[in-house]
Amino acid sequence: MDLYCVMGNPVEHSRSPWIHARFAELTGQTMRYGRRLVALGGFADGVAAFRADETEGTARGCNVTVPFKFDAAALAQHLSPRAALAQAVNVLSFREDGIHGDNSDGVGLVHDITAHAGVALAGSDVLLLGAGGAAAGVLGPLLEAGPRRLVVANRTLARAIALVQRHAPLALQHRVTLEAQALDAVPGRFGVVVNATASSLAGGEVPVAAGVLAPGALAIDMMYGPAAAGFIQWARENGAVPRDGLGMLIEQAAQAFATWRGVRPPSAQVLAELRTIVDSA
Repeated sequence: MDLYCVMGNPVEHSRSPWIHARFAELTGQTMRYGRRLVALGGFADGVAAFRADETEGTARGCNVTVPFKFDAAALAQHLSPRAALAQAVNVLSFREDGIHGDNSDGVGLVHDITAHAGVALAGSDVLLLGAGGAAAGVLGPLLEAGPRRLVVANRTLARAIALVQRHAPLALQHRVTLEAQALDAVPGRFGVVVNATASSLAGGEVPVAAGVLAPGALAIDMMYGPAAAGFIQWARENGAVPRDGLGMLIEQAAQAFATWRGVRPPSAQVLAELRTIVDSA
């Protein structure tokens, strides 16, 4: 049996096992997918333990969630170009020549915004909140989508500056104005606001003033379920169109599944099914 899992801390909330089981059912793939809680500071040991345990089958890969995306990038012996640029990994594949790392977060987010939410990124003004592993994973694909301007805002400005500097050549290539700002000093209004901070997961307040929202802006939190509720309410109360990260979750998972199994699952169908489950919970 081919085995996969999602690794994180916390991880009990993850919908990934249901998603990949449904993908496998719809595409006729034989595999198992579970959750593995990894101790903080123990990511490499967690991966080694997963690969060494062959009681139920052979470990073929794993998804990586907070706070281990930088650890996964450091562990991988081979990085895709987008993972190398992000320096963050959310998809590991275990192959004969070593551990391969990729990042499907950005392509998942962009596809959810443009295909599912129906919002054009080309020519828009985009605000990305955060400069950690989640933000690093989506910045490259957001730039490739061709917005007019993209601002990375973070509580620690130096981290935002470092992330922007690393992506500056890509921004220049796509003619995007790319800036770093502190969260309390973001200038202007934006048609798309993406929350990639850990504030939702920690139950904290929205880390930016409502003045950043243009009328009718799309405000999307990369979290979903109860964790995104505060951001969703904030967006709705301030005239924005709220969206949680469920669509992004499905689309990044579909990319990971295709990487592992060589077949693209019907992500739109699975998103509709999961949305029904979440909304009725």
